[in-house]
Amino acid sequence: MTHGDGIRVAVLDDYQGVAEGLADWGSLGPGVAVDFLSEPVPRAEAAARLAPYAVLCLMRERMPLDAELIAALPALQLVVFTGGRNPSVDSAALQARGITVCNTRNGEGGIATAELTVALMLACARNLPREFANMAGGRWQDSVGESLEGRTLGLVGLGRIGARVAAVGRALGLRVTAWSPNLTPERAEAGGATLVPREALFSESDVVSLHMVLAPSTRGIVGAAEIARMRRGAILINTSRGPLIDEAALLAALAEGRIRAGLDVFDREPLPADHPLRAVPNAVLTPHLGYVTQSTYRMFYEDTVEAIAAWRRGAPVRVVTP
Repeated sequence: MTHGDGIRVAVLDDYQGVAEGLADWGSLGPGVAVDFLSEPVPRAEAAARLAPYAVLCLMRERMPLDAELIAALPALQLVVFTGGRNPSVDSAALQARGITVCNTRNGEGGIATAELTVALMLACARNLPREFANMAGGRWQDSVGESLEGRTLGLVGLGRIGARVAAVGRALGLRVTAWSPNLTPERAEAGGATLVPREALFSESDVVSLHMVLAPSTRGIVGAAEIARMRRGAILINTSRGPLIDEAALLAALAEGRIRAGLDVFDREPLPADHPLRAVPNAVLTPHLGYVTQSTYRMFYEDTVEAIAAWRRGAPVRVVTP
């Protein structure tokens, strides 16, 4: 089916205000009006704010699109989300409405996330945010960091990203161990790590880094018991998904000064301005930057424009089915 003119497109959660300049949206033609929304749309306002749009362009999982919201959007005909998968989108509800769903290529998110993981490890080990603040405030050094060589890095999950982190860890002189529910000794060795029991990973590691997909079976996989096993002063890194960690247990351990943390992901995003995690001195926080790079964003938005154009021609590309 070929779609006529007068189509309204919303590009959601363009936090940095860069989407318009990273792809040729004008190539969609004068009959397509594109709005770039940099501020998150509150859930309570979503139905009213998004009702006029035939096309919604989602950045990863920033804007959940559930069945209730889908039912409240009568004009919606096409959803394009960036990346290969999006569990925050109810694809079955969209399919039931006859709404086309397309995705984009993944970009360099795996590479970039692995790099950020290592950056957070180093920032925690060397107290970098604190010393950045000292220099900006006219002060000099007042902390003593530590090197990572000879320490143990425990990876919870050893997929594509975990294996890249393992390689960098070995280059830094870390002993690398790993655990996941289905990991075998052979696959661990192929990924550059030694398989250890789950309990041993938490009790023996100086740095624990999470690289698991969020699913019902992995939600809260790091709870109070796992955190209690960690060595005093150990570092917990999460660049995967916030709900992998029991937030209350993490906050308690950080408040007591038992561990340190480097976190790029959170239970609620954007993280509220008054969230207690923002106030603990032994946590290094970044605002879900793992996949956020120029080349990835360019691919995301170019693929999004391509998907809209193909859909308008009646030959959609990269169609997602439930």
